[in-house]
Amino acid sequence: MGSQTSEHHRIAIVGTGFSGIAAAVELRRKGETDLVLYERSGEVGGTWRDNDYPGCACDVPSHLYSFSFAPNPNWSRAFSPQPEIRDYLRRVADQYGVTPLVRTDHNLVEAAWDETAGLWRLETSRGSRTADILISAVGGLSTPSIPDIPGAELFDGPAFHSAEWDHGVDLRGKSVAVIGTGASAIQFVPEIQKEVGQLNVFQRTPPWIMPRRDRPVTALEHRLFRRFPQVQRTVRAAIYWARELFALPMTRPRMARKSEEIARRHLHHQVSDPELRAKLTPGYAIGCKRILLSNQYLRSLSEPNVELVTTGIREIRADGIVTEDDTLMPADVIILGTGFKVSDMPIGNQIRGRDGRSLHEVWQGSPNAHLGTTVNGFPNFFMLMGPNTGLGHTSVTIMIEAQVGLVTQAVGLIGPGRAATIEPTAASMDAWREEIDELGRNTVWTSGGCDSWYLDRTGRNSTLWPTFAHSFRRRLSRLEPGEYLLGSRPAAVETPVATKVT
Repeated sequence: MGSQTSEHHRIAIVGTGFSGIAAAVELRRKGETDLVLYERSGEVGGTWRDNDYPGCACDVPSHLYSFSFAPNPNWSRAFSPQPEIRDYLRRVADQYGVTPLVRTDHNLVEAAWDETAGLWRLETSRGSRTADILISAVGGLSTPSIPDIPGAELFDGPAFHSAEWDHGVDLRGKSVAVIGTGASAIQFVPEIQKEVGQLNVFQRTPPWIMPRRDRPVTALEHRLFRRFPQVQRTVRAAIYWARELFALPMTRPRMARKSEEIARRHLHHQVSDPELRAKLTPGYAIGCKRILLSNQYLRSLSEPNVELVTTGIREIRADGIVTEDDTLMPADVIILGTGFKVSDMPIGNQIRGRDGRSLHEVWQGSPNAHLGTTVNGFPNFFMLMGPNTGLGHTSVTIMIEAQVGLVTQAVGLIGPGRAATIEPTAASMDAWREEIDELGRNTVWTSGGCDSWYLDRTGRNSTLWPTFAHSFRRRLSRLEPGEYLLGSRPAAVETPVATKVT
């Protein structure tokens, strides 16, 4: 590499996590040969490559948190640990011929639609590129959210986000401060508690925590899955429909009582101290924020070297964290478990449509994409895991595969002798937004009494799909031509010839 020669492809995919790999596999299956994947890192894997903190694992059962077209009979546990998911993605990319199509160390700086030429112009960290079709597969958990705490730059010791874990930092015997108690923190806190000297966990809002029904997958199961693949497919289907039931207390809050009882019993069983238990009891409806799974986190907070701090943070100093009651909590290391930028993900500033405006400028604080996938004014652009495609109850791979199916239908309409561009009508986008808002009415996310990262800065849920996953699959199973605008190629514009960078 190293040349700045422009490279053109029919299809450019940004990102090589679950979404990017799934899109590449299906597009190749449909006969698309001229496609490329741009990856900012040095290898594929997305969030499961980046998040390698201690204890990192999935909270969706392994058989469902995988591609339907690429079952893995060798999962070691009911809930997969991070290294296995990362390695699974690499194997799938190799097996389906995706790996040779990946351009590593290509960070997307900006992508802009060129109306005159009828193509996308991409500026990457390795030079300029062009493409007829652009697919964003960066996902919502790709950019860490760093809180703006006064004095953070003055801290003398190591400080890092859980998604950028510094394995070179020795935590043994150290005084460690953890800011945040979300999905990542409840996994790494029990792990580091065993080796640190003092652990201060700063909690703003307690999460609802359910038991984690994890276990090793037996040797007999492995043999059955390898010899009779249909058995594993049946298990996957059973898990899928069982997980769909988890949506009931979220879409019908009156049915949440049983779930809350399970979570309260779990808390009572793991935490004997009434004062600590009170600090860990949420004051909002279960499901309003992400429900977490752990058998170790709550118990670890009762260990003698752990203190749960519920007083707000005022500032950070060179030697620790000062709370709002003017108490200095000494720290040698600070670890942020503060989640990711979702509704304000940076990719929204990097993609510019027909009129030169970015996605964020078009959205005005409340992301919206037709079927979570396409945006009016952004021809030949597709988002995987776009607005309202996240889930609070089951596997996002279901949503990804549904979106990829829709994208391949749309891509099939573009080409010589067919349309040059496709984008949704403004009316279809408005109708979709109204449909989402109506589905979300009276759900736990809009009436649960909490402020979560699911809500954008306007207070709207623009992150989660607000009902069952099977209804999303059904809605995206067939592209409705009347919901889209099909454009022709501008006169006197030649189709760029695909070139390779050497």
